[in-house]
Amino acid sequence: MARRIDVMGTGGVRLAAWEYADPPKPEAEPGAPGVLLLHGLMGRASHWASTARWLAERHRAVALDQRGHGRSDKHPQAAYGREAYVDDAEAALEQLGLGPAVLIGHAMGALTAWQLAARRPDLVRGLVVCDMRASALGAASQREWAEWFRSWPTPFATLADVRKWFGEDDPWVERPNPSRGEFYAEVMHESADGWRPVFEPDQMLRTRESWVYDAHWEELAQVRCPTLVVRGLDGELGRAEAQEMVRVLPLGEYAEVADAGHLVHYDQPVAWRAAVEPFLKRLAAG
Repeated sequence: MARRIDVMGTGGVRLAAWEYADPPKPEAEPGAPGVLLLHGLMGRASHWASTARWLAERHRAVALDQRGHGRSDKHPQAAYGREAYVDDAEAALEQLGLGPAVLIGHAMGALTAWQLAARRPDLVRGLVVCDMRASALGAASQREWAEWFRSWPTPFATLADVRKWFGEDDPWVERPNPSRGEFYAEVMHESADGWRPVFEPDQMLRTRESWVYDAHWEELAQVRCPTLVVRGLDGELGRAEAQEMVRVLPLGEYAEVADAGHLVHYDQPVAWRAAVEPFLKRLAAG
């Protein structure tokens, strides 16, 4: 069972935060920092459910539906740039009383995490960066994403159709990937004509546009807390770039997860835990 906690983000955007501990954990164990989990683009807090539950054995762990995602507000006129996402994460830490916390972010959420750590080192005790590149991706990448959204055969008649398309039929899938199908099934809701995403694709493109044209090495180098960079062997973050990120980070560490793609924590939850948990224990002991 997850407990919802409403957070007020920048510009009055209402954000849904979720605590998966049962019963809720009022505070972390002595020495164990609070944890804020930040999903990637198109994700939602529930994608962190298995991670949040094992974290809750020692930490107060909260997953955030970021603006435009999950159960959080999706105002058409709201800001969807980098600063808004970072401001929201800062507000969540302060309103939830989690800081100084460990931020665990996947993809876009990882970028938000290290940008906040660079800005507010007093709020961030440690970072886990999961499969997010520091290099610029460029205009071609943004065009590919726009074309990909247009290729979705929405509305889907059933959730089984969602799972099949994203797990098998999507041109971006190199080989059948059931966990990818399940990942996208979690971000669909039933409407009058079938199953559609809970987010607006145009808002996702606006969000992505705010980071793909820029490199983020400078902000990464400003992160002073211990940071673990995790990649799936078949993910989007290559080994050479990941190891360069570790080199640039003042207190960087590296881990990789075999048989995992971009959705590392979702593809291989047991191996993901094995990669992350020792880092968190060292932080708590530190």
